[in-house]
Amino acid sequence: MPEPAGAADAIDPVRLRRAFGMYATGVTIITALHPAQGPVGITANSFSSVSLDPPLLLFSLSRQSFSLQPLLESPGFAVNVLRDGQHELSHRFAAGGREKWSGLAWHEGRHGAPILGGTIAAFECAHHAQYDGGDHVIVLGRVLALDTDAGGEPLLYFHSRYRSIGEEVGPDV
Repeated sequence: MPEPAGAADAIDPVRLRRAFGMYATGVTIITALHPAQGPVGITANSFSSVSLDPPLLLFSLSRQSFSLQPLLESPGFAVNVLRDGQHELSHRFAAGGREKWSGLAWHEGRHGAPILGGTIAAFECAHHAQYDGGDHVIVLGRVLALDTDAGGEPLLYFHSRYRSIGEEVGPDV
């Protein structure tokens, strides 16, 4: 069987990253309350719903992330979906360090994970499974509780920039 064109060629990682950036995503902050380190969190746009029954979601984090191990060691985690206008919060959690929690409005969720103030949705999860994702770890969570605020719009990320939703272009599906 012939090999697909270009299959033997290495994919340029910079070009691949740019191509991945052409897919618009929402922006989340994954948070957890580590038993020894306290609150931990990191910005992630690799979030997706997986299943309604059982209720599952996923995100992935780089194996190089300082937050990865504390998140995996925590009893559970929360996925905080950012609202339009929360790009500064996204930047805060994309950077390293403990000062990201300083002066920040949050409360402990029903299942222990930090829930950030002002987000459009928050999913509290128990760890369900982890999978090898190359230079990332894919984390599957079982949703135990959720909160939503239907007002406002989500913060979007497209082509390496934060974006807002424009006008509606089609019917509800």
